[in-house]
Amino acid sequence: MKTIIHKAETRGHANHGWLKTHHTFSFANYYNPERMHFGNLRVLNDDIVAPEKGFGKHPHDNMEIITIPLSGSLMHEDSMGHEQVIQSNEVQVMTAGTGIFHSEFNASEKEEVNLIQLWILTGEKNLKPAYDQKLFDAEQAANKWQVLVHNSNGPLKINQHATISRVFLDKGKEIDYQLRENSFGSYLFIVEGKVEIEDKTYSRRDGVGITDTENFSIKANEKSFIINIEV
Repeated sequence: MKTIIHKAETRGHANHGWLKTHHTFSFANYYNPERMHFGNLRVLNDDIVAPEKGFGKHPHDNMEIITIPLSGSLMHEDSMGHEQVIQSNEVQVMTAGTGIFHSEFNASEKEEVNLIQLWILTGEKNLKPAYDQKLFDAEQAANKWQVLVHNSNGPLKINQHATISRVFLDKGKEIDYQLRENSFGSYLFIVEGKVEIEDKTYSRRDGVGITDTENFSIKANEKSFIINIEV
């Protein structure tokens, strides 16, 4: 088993006043040639958006975009006609395909919104744009993997070999993960808590890419929330 370790404090960071953001991989003004992607995972941004602020209308194409709010609420509008609010325990997927325009704004007048946004390279070029979102029961992720996104049989689908899961681990609990055949590896993002993987400890907002193995185990040293992006 091989690991690629990205400690939280080594991420790219920008403070635009209305937006505080951390980039695990090269993005916008942050460029690190050693952090361009993990397999087909191209972007992992950790954004905090001020009340009533956000990203104005902008284009995307040929990318699978997955948005996971951690707290607060986000207003989404796009050129396909969707006007949706997404909140914690909801996940949004968008196939940009041949091209879409969309905007994302904090839906609250008082509270910040914190979200994780993932970009995954699409498996096919110039697909018809698509949108979906789903509310997930957090209890179904208590000490077990809850699949959020899967390319063929998941509750939310994208056009790439990928599985996105989450788990809320109680202190002292241990969980195994079995990778799918033909996967490059899994990228684990420790949203909250402290975990142990192969005798190494990872903390809040650390990321670790795992390759060259069929399975691995995670032990929670304290109550923890992990997002697993298998590509």
